[in-house]
Amino acid sequence: MLPASSKMPHKQPPPPRKQSISMGRGARKRDEDSGTEVGEGTDEWVQSKATVKPPDQLDLTDAELKEEFTRILTANNPHAPQNIVRYSFKEGTYKLIGFVDQLAVHFTQVGNLIPKDSDEGRRQHYRDELAASSQESAKVVISETEILEEEEEPKEVEAGSQTDVPIVEASEKMAEEELMTPKQPKERKLTNKFNFSERASQTFNNPLRDRECQMEPPPRTNFSATANQWEIYDAYMEELEKQEKTKEKEKTKTPVAKKMGKMAMRKMTSMESQSDDITKVTQAAKIVERMVNQNTYDDVAQDFKYYEDAADEYRDQEGTLLPLWKFQNDKAKRLAVTALCWNPKYNDLFAVGHGSYDFMKQSRGMLLLYSMKNPSFPEYIFSSESGIMCLDMHVDHPYLVVVGHYDGNVAIYNLKKPHSQPSFRSSAKSGKHTDPVWQVRWQKDDMDHNLNFFSVSSDGRIVSWTLVKSELVHTDVIKLKVEGSTTEGLEGLQIHTVGCGTAFDFHREIDYLFLVGTEEGKIYKCSKSYSSQFLDTYDAHNMAVDAVSWNPYHTKVFMSCSSDWTVKIWDHTIKTPMFIYDLNSAVGDVAWAPYSSTVFAAVTTNGKTHVFDLSINKYEAICNQPVVAKKKNKLTHVQFNPIHPIIIVGDDRGHVTCLKLSPNLRKMPKVQSWGIWAAKKESLQVGRGVVGERKGRSQGIAPGFWLWRPRAG
Repeated sequence: MLPASSKMPHKQPPPPRKQSISMGRGARKRDEDSGTEVGEGTDEWVQSKATVKPPDQLDLTDAELKEEFTRILTANNPHAPQNIVRYSFKEGTYKLIGFVDQLAVHFTQVGNLIPKDSDEGRRQHYRDELAASSQESAKVVISETEILEEEEEPKEVEAGSQTDVPIVEASEKMAEEELMTPKQPKERKLTNKFNFSERASQTFNNPLRDRECQMEPPPRTNFSATANQWEIYDAYMEELEKQEKTKEKEKTKTPVAKKMGKMAMRKMTSMESQSDDITKVTQAAKIVERMVNQNTYDDVAQDFKYYEDAADEYRDQEGTLLPLWKFQNDKAKRLAVTALCWNPKYNDLFAVGHGSYDFMKQSRGMLLLYSMKNPSFPEYIFSSESGIMCLDMHVDHPYLVVVGHYDGNVAIYNLKKPHSQPSFRSSAKSGKHTDPVWQVRWQKDDMDHNLNFFSVSSDGRIVSWTLVKSELVHTDVIKLKVEGSTTEGLEGLQIHTVGCGTAFDFHREIDYLFLVGTEEGKIYKCSKSYSSQFLDTYDAHNMAVDAVSWNPYHTKVFMSCSSDWTVKIWDHTIKTPMFIYDLNSAVGDVAWAPYSSTVFAAVTTNGKTHVFDLSINKYEAICNQPVVAKKKNKLTHVQFNPIHPIIIVGDDRGHVTCLKLSPNLRKMPKVQSWGIWAAKKESLQVGRGVVGERKGRSQGIAPGFWLWRPRAG
């Protein structure tokens, strides 16, 4: 019998896969030589493997398999509770909390970052550079030793039985090199890429020491009281009385004052924290500022006090003006000077009103108060929404300043109150002018001792304003009408043309008498008692009257100026002017000198200031001097100081210049005896004019005023 292996047909083994063969060429030769069978069991491996499915797997169709299900990933925490409730003490029930924190923390680690530019960062960078350089030097040493060993091996093979002397020498050299090269510290492996390493050290705890001191005990007092029902009742009643008083005060205030008060309170509360520290040093800072300015402007102060122009002795009755200080403020840079007024109590303090005479360029207004002791910055600053056209200071209450605005309102500022809003202000509801207010004047208190002032406006009304219980009450004194301009309208109605008032002035002695200048060029003599007619009318100028002023010494004389280039001096009992002066430019303002009845000053739009002295020259000015540097600058107002020999001049650029009068411009009139005057009285006849009788000193006339009037008939 043949063995079983010979009966079965011999099968050739399949070629082995390339992926399963991982042996080298040598291993293959050994297998072929040994004749071992490599292909046993390969059939079972090649057979296809059946997929095993779990018994509960669903059988899905192709359509169901191709169906796509979209899942939206949100930042909400699926494990966050959604039904947390809290007890609400307000409603007395448990309420569901709508907002639940969805934040889930996966990893936290505490570390610190050090800027590269800091000291610690530079130290770490320096350590890293040292470690890197030491590592490179160690690598270089190791590579050199390997090269030496490779070179020594072939030498040993060739030498064979040579002596061991060179080996000993080489080992000694290696030892010397190792001693010469410093041992570099091994680089510590970083724990992570942020170069974070934990360091721990035990510090020495300093022993605690107690420090004690003995002091006197503070004084103690024992207080005891019983809180009865009537004491609580009295406390509540006191609080109610305080609240009622505050409500009554608020009711008495006007709506404008209430609004202004609320705005001021808001500003005060917001600035309280800042102003607390400043108010402590305000007075000291003002004193230091004045000292610094006095040192800065020392030469000007010396000229103001002591300088006298010696050249006046050689001039033929002519004088000059010496410029002293120039007052200006950046906030009022593009606003014209519309009003000037000296304080009646403090001779170094004056008020400046800023606005605009241009109808097309109306904007804000400013009220500034300067002192000659501090020319660099104003003492008080008040701003307004409308331009300020005029102002006046009260004689008995020098801290009260009344101003007239371009929009027809009037306002009263109180310098004692710190806020910048006016204490009293008119409104459209309480009554105001419909046109710009051109002049305001304080008057004597009325019968009830209430403060009152007058105002004139282009709407033709002269209005008297009275301060009654913290409120402005107005009454129309007179309405200006152009004479001869009455026309008949429908149904026989008479229509009068309204006269536009531009300036007025009150008599120094006769309280009810005052003059009003108009845009038509006429001057009306009016009375406070008559509101329907004028006492007299003067055909004064061909253009608008800019200023009217009574002489402070002579009760019959007044002066007017106009844009028709003329200044005229009048006797109010005569309808024709006594003197007419043509200044070759529009005259902005005129002012009488307080020290002489014959001296006055005028400013023109060509930038010149003219000073006249009728006792020296009745025909032309004794001083014509340009004040502003640029020809475009127009002078608007002028005022004499009541005590010092200086004047202030304002222009349309917002600058105020202070000028000192030379000795020839402030000469006092000579006093003539009554005997000489009586002897010369009959001989002083010139042509058809005679010199009028000279009034006595008892009527307040300054000596030396010569009054010319035409002879009757």
